Amino acid sequence: MICLASGSALVMLLTGSLTLSWDHSVEKIRWSEHYRVDGDRLHLVEASVRGSGAGMEPPPEARLEGGAWRWHPDLHLAQLTLAGSEFTGEYTLCPGSGPCRPLSHWLPAGHGVTLTACEVAEVD
Repeated sequence: MICLASGSALVMLLTGSLTLSWDHSVEKIRWSEHYRVDGDRLHLVEASVRGSGAGMEPPPEARLEGGAWRWHPDLHLAQLTLAGSEFTGEYTLCPGSGPCRPLSHWLPAGHGVTLTACEVAEVD
């Protein structure tokens, strides 16, 4: 599962993967990252961007597919903090194979949302 936390609010998404998307604050180009739960970490499996410029150049191993540069960072994170900005608009989350929704669908709009891999303890 993936947990979203902001202040005292906590939401558990019943999925082992999600895609996170947003618009770059300067270039206004769509950026997406696909994460999968790997034990107690979030594994960044793939990233893609629909252009380049202003600090968002794709790495040398990126390949142009379907109008987007795609690459596989293979990065494992204990947590991911989303530092929202008035210049980027809202993040979009696509949990597993479910529908994509703005972040505010799960938590009130604001800054400082943290994503982590989480487990639910079994109740006896």
